[in-house]
Amino acid sequence: MAVNREAQTPRLSEAARRFLNEPRFGVLATINADGTPQQSVVWYELQGDEIMMNTKRGRLKDRNLRRDPRAALAIEDGNHYVSLRGPVTLVDDQNVAQPDIERLAVRYDGEEQARAQMRNQFSHEARVTIRLRPDRIDEYGMQT
Repeated sequence: MAVNREAQTPRLSEAARRFLNEPRFGVLATINADGTPQQSVVWYELQGDEIMMNTKRGRLKDRNLRRDPRAALAIEDGNHYVSLRGPVTLVDDQNVAQPDIERLAVRYDGEEQARAQMRNQFSHEARVTIRLRPDRIDEYGMQT
């Protein structure tokens, strides 16, 4: 049964926090200029009550979120999922965005490969951290 948490300040269940703390891919939905949805597969990390993501400056999701900061993120694993929706904050400060992409690279690819990605790619890019603070959370199949 789905749990709909549409309160002023929705909270993730402990089961959902455990689920999100495992490295899974998320699907981030943003809104194109013509109003159509745009989806991107993303790395993410739960940080407190926010979801942190990171992208290269200028990508479509970055441009869409600068124009309209509403987003939705879905993370699924078979019959289990968490869906979050809300406004985002973009952080262009490279002193924040570069360590954030490195943290995500370590989370998903391990330290050795993350070092190579930082050296060969990410450190040469202007990066943007995306912080999603959900105002709606839907959970399905979470074990208590």
